[in-house]
Amino acid sequence: MLRLLAILEGISYLLLVGICMPLKYLFDIPEPTYPIGLAHGVLFVAYCIFVLIVTLQLKWSFKKMMLAGIASLLPFGTFVADKKYFAPAEDL
Repeated sequence: MLRLLAILEGISYLLLVGICMPLKYLFDIPEPTYPIGLAHGVLFVAYCIFVLIVTLQLKWSFKKMMLAGIASLLPFGTFVADKKYFAPAEDL
């Protein structure tokens, strides 16, 4: 579940920053920003909660938990975290 959330959160972040924000501020088309922003917000919170849940279940170190959390703040960060941290543990 964490892997799916990481991918979806990463996609929503890229859509928001790469498509919706330029549409809103460069072309004065704000309509897509609200639904994509809302979806990104929900996915971001769900991702953070699941990082905490997986940290407790798999007894991750504080460093690993923080790196997984910081990944959600960086473009393409959740994709890197999926490859580096989440993929080895296939039961996520």
